[in-house]
Amino acid sequence: MSRIHEALKKAEQERAATQGVAPQPPAASAPAAEQAVLAGTVADAAFPLAAVVQTAGMPNLSSQFGLETLLARSAQLEWRPEPSTMLFMNGDDNARGTEEFRTLRSRLYHLREKMALKKLLVTSALPKEGKSFTSANLAQVLVRQHGRRVLLIDADLRGPRLHLMLGTTASPGLSDYLQGKNDEFSITQRGPVEGLFFIPSGESIDDPAELVGNGRLKLLLQRVEPLFDWIVIDSPPAVPVSDASVLAKACDGVLMVVRSNSTPFDAARKARQEFPEQMLLGVVLNGTHGDVTPYARYYYEAYQKKASTTKA
Repeated sequence: MSRIHEALKKAEQERAATQGVAPQPPAASAPAAEQAVLAGTVADAAFPLAAVVQTAGMPNLSSQFGLETLLARSAQLEWRPEPSTMLFMNGDDNARGTEEFRTLRSRLYHLREKMALKKLLVTSALPKEGKSFTSANLAQVLVRQHGRRVLLIDADLRGPRLHLMLGTTASPGLSDYLQGKNDEFSITQRGPVEGLFFIPSGESIDDPAELVGNGRLKLLLQRVEPLFDWIVIDSPPAVPVSDASVLAKACDGVLMVVRSNSTPFDAARKARQEFPEQMLLGVVLNGTHGDVTPYARYYYEAYQKKASTTKA
């Protein structure tokens, strides 16, 4: 059998698999992760306070074949991003908050050197705490490194915001894929940022919890994972609904967003309990005053020196 025939046969099998739930590959055992402390604050910017990660699953899609298909079939659209919230699309690389997102990116890469980490779920305890803002800008800062490809997914099927922030259409999207109406390529779109791909929420539905839990999200992530360096997923808040805890099972870890002087302590604690300890990547502090930043950076530097001394 020729290599071309084998490739075509494999592609057909993978396409058929999208109509059902593919068998789950064995997951690698998760190594113990060190906690990395990073503190800092700035209005509507984000960065982790602590991080623990676990390994990602094995991909099941040919990267070269999938990438060619993705580039050929994903919609090329003219996004009109909100300049006030899309920090890396407004032409000001030194805008307030951009440095904190770069620090967050560095922290994630530091952890990635020790363990597999690709699929990130971003959530919050309650609505309006900045999870969509964090998801969108984290994806933007990750893709700014040369040659990176990042997929941003709006999995908040109850109150989607990312398509509005990016200035694009909401459909077709994730809900259409979960219902079996579209494949992974036809729901994906590209905008003006090279390497950044986006799957919007899709059409409005009445039963998001059942749809999110039908198994097709995990299949979607398994199929597209080899095509991207990072996958950032914006989920609904963790306390009011169960969607976030279901979505987390398909990811490598969770970033929890809390809003300074806003998120109730009990709500944040309850949200944290929705996820296994090993799933928590960190806490993202959002919406703080800029004058706190110097003290936070000093704390981080002091921690780093202490850690270095301890290891020595």
